[in-house]
Amino acid sequence: MKEQSDIPTVSRRIVIMGNGGSGKTWLAQRLARPLGLPLFHLDDVHWEPGRYGIARDRAAVHEDIRMIAAGEAWLMEGVYGLYVNIALPRTTTLIWLDVSEEECVANILHRGIQGGESQQSFEELVKWVSEYRARKNNWNAFDGHLKLYEGFAGPKVRLHSREQILGYAESFLKA
Repeated sequence: MKEQSDIPTVSRRIVIMGNGGSGKTWLAQRLARPLGLPLFHLDDVHWEPGRYGIARDRAAVHEDIRMIAAGEAWLMEGVYGLYVNIALPRTTTLIWLDVSEEECVANILHRGIQGGESQQSFEELVKWVSEYRARKNNWNAFDGHLKLYEGFAGPKVRLHSREQILGYAESFLKA
């Protein structure tokens, strides 16, 4: 495992964003441990603990994101563009998993119900994921992620397929 002090500055504060089911958690888990970075799942910050579907107080979430981002080294992953935007000034590498809605839906269906979801909330999630490019004026949609990506001046990468994500994970860890 790489020592935290050996991690290049460019990869000490990483954000991975993308649609639900795009592979954010998968990639984050493969990068965080070998790089010695603490991993923060934005779902865990956004939702009440053990209460899927019940959002925490927005001001408290924003403060938590600012506190995480103030750290020297971390990896943050999630769909929440507003939270990514809060962390971007401290982010040294931005990764956008811009995978097709069809692949994201297939991944969601394959992994099934998780984390206290009900059948109804799972079905709502599948529908929501399928509308990634259709949703407008939304931080958690394609347009919002595109604006964040285009506005980020630091090192960034946009991956479009499972093969690209796997290849990136392998090459990133060899660097």
